[in-house]
Amino acid sequence: MKVSEIQKTLRAMANAERAASSMRFFKTGKGSYAEDDKFLGLTVPQLRALVKKCKASTLIDAEKILKSKYHEERLFALFLMVQQFSKADTDLQKAIVESYFAHTQYINNWDLVDSSAYHILGNYYLDKSRAPLKKLARSTIIWERRIAIISSYQFIRHNQFEDTLAMSKILLRDEEDLIHKAVGWMLREVGNRDRNTETEFLDNHYQAMPRTMLRYAIEKYPESLRQHYLKGTR
Repeated sequence: MKVSEIQKTLRAMANAERAASSMRFFKTGKGSYAEDDKFLGLTVPQLRALVKKCKASTLIDAEKILKSKYHEERLFALFLMVQQFSKADTDLQKAIVESYFAHTQYINNWDLVDSSAYHILGNYYLDKSRAPLKKLARSTIIWERRIAIISSYQFIRHNQFEDTLAMSKILLRDEEDLIHKAVGWMLREVGNRDRNTETEFLDNHYQAMPRTMLRYAIEKYPESLRQHYLKGTR
């Protein structure tokens, strides 16, 4: 399928009512994090179904679609890159990672990040230095910081917690709510696998953590312990 055919197919499935709902859900109003983003009104299952039909598509094809003004087309491109990465040899995986870094300006909402970062960057850096991700965690761009911490989910899934904790510390005083939620989520995932490791981190840092980050992190804790953290009496 050529890029033009893919985009024609996606746009033919557009749903104006669902698009309007997506615009509200993803905060596209003035001053919001997704200001002026445009939606077609497509569902994730629709996108994934089409991705499966595009196994012959190239990285160049994905890059072209990723630059689309439509949110769902950018998400489609990222799903395509994830699919390509999963079947790629070492050279192509490296090229996909380099492309991902080069196009972060288009990976500009939480669902775009969460659907791709740990599948691509997380997998790639499993056996490599995580320095590029730690550098990204210090970015001035909210989506690059979220890419960094969400990428570490793959490390957590392999019981490697050190870099998640290091980046959580970097992001501890971040001003953005979407970063608070992401860090809290990753800390909770650490705790799902090693409660002692999460608890040690929280005991050292919970008093400096934004409220949302803390609430996400302690979601699975017993209520009595949650209250001690929330009241600052731990």
